[in-house]
Amino acid sequence: MGNFLAGKVVAVTGAGRGIGRAVALAAAAEGAQVIVNDYGVSIDGGEPSSEVAAAVVKEIEAAGGSATAVADDVSTMAGGQRIVDTALARYGRIDGVVCVAGILRERMLFNMSEEEWDPVVATHLKGTFTVFRAAAAVMRKQKSGTLIGFTSGNHQGSVAQANYASAKGGIISLVRSAALGLHKYGVTANAVAPVARTRMSANVPMELKEIGEPEDVAAFVVYLLSERARADGVTGQVYTVAGPKIAVWAQPAELRSVYADGGGWTPERVAEVVPGSVGVDPMPMLARLEEMARAAKAAKRPNT
Repeated sequence: MGNFLAGKVVAVTGAGRGIGRAVALAAAAEGAQVIVNDYGVSIDGGEPSSEVAAAVVKEIEAAGGSATAVADDVSTMAGGQRIVDTALARYGRIDGVVCVAGILRERMLFNMSEEEWDPVVATHLKGTFTVFRAAAAVMRKQKSGTLIGFTSGNHQGSVAQANYASAKGGIISLVRSAALGLHKYGVTANAVAPVARTRMSANVPMELKEIGEPEDVAAFVVYLLSERARADGVTGQVYTVAGPKIAVWAQPAELRSVYADGGGWTPERVAEVVPGSVGVDPMPMLARLEEMARAAKAAKRPNT
């Protein structure tokens, strides 16, 4: 076992499988005591079971580490609070939370039902909030701590995942808000957009040129949880981890602007000025749609 996270207590949601499991195992291997949370649902959000969380705890303990299973639903305030309360009761503190839990319910926007929208947003976005909120209250008093949310490159938009993309975009804003609001208390917040072979990535309708394993993502998350990242001033950032690649996303910024002369704007004046002076910022995914349509027609998966 290593000591990159020696003495730290870390909670990981969605830790029963895939990336969450890899993060829990990696954190434990680097000396952290781990709260392993997983509601145990199938990828579409059904069939809850606590067995997957307990299985990961057994793996950690077999390797000489310390872990506790919590099977609560993070989409509830009580569930998020119980994860943090369990860490405090068992280990006396909470140093980091990693919110990986998520589900998918794909549908085109014009066909998406409330029953397909609400659970996805609740699990991803609210599930990150409930844990962040409970942990932040403790970390503020400790004057230290790390919050890590999981987003996706799909925060740029998705053809058939408006619910998922919206939640992932919300997580980025939540992370940046946490970074700003908790900075003076010594608490950092960052987001990770993984590209790894998991149950969810198996549903991506294209071949991914850059993709890795859950363990690649876990190594980066351990760094974010460590004192090294704190010393490096890493907060408010969004990172992609795709196998051998690590990338940082740009912070939102205005690109171009134009000001009205004299009497303000009219629709006619806007139409005259905006196309040439402000223009548009090209949307990369739009350029992919035709290729995706051709590939679908040929029953193939396009490369990306």
